[in-house]
Amino acid sequence: MRQRPMKLVPQLLAILVLAVVTIAVWAAWLGWDQHRDVQPDGSTTGPYEAWQVIGLVLSLLAPVYWAASRRYIAGAVLGITVGLTGAAYYDWSDDASGLFMVGVGMVMVGSLAVTAAVSAVIAYVKRDQGPPTVAP
Repeated sequence: MRQRPMKLVPQLLAILVLAVVTIAVWAAWLGWDQHRDVQPDGSTTGPYEAWQVIGLVLSLLAPVYWAASRRYIAGAVLGITVGLTGAAYYDWSDDASGLFMVGVGMVMVGSLAVTAAVSAVIAYVKRDQGPPTVAP
């Protein structure tokens, strides 16, 4: 009965750490670009370029791998999802169209699904490997 809370603490810590890391990665890749680009035909795009979003996703693979390879699956999935959802909410909440919550919901569902799938694959691949050993 005493072991259950001790197993919960690392998962909660992983969620917290990954959420903070995710917010920092969002700020580094997407936080500085807030202007829409006007095309010659008058249409607007942005504010983010594709390379920024790709950089964000690739940068988040490292913390997901770290957590999932240590069996902190809940930490990986919930930490990344909470971090991306919180960052998107904060970044987009001043949108004049009023549709920012649709985008935030899409970020939440998408990050939850993709992070769960990636974490499951990493945990499956790492399942037969024991803990790392130190060479004498």
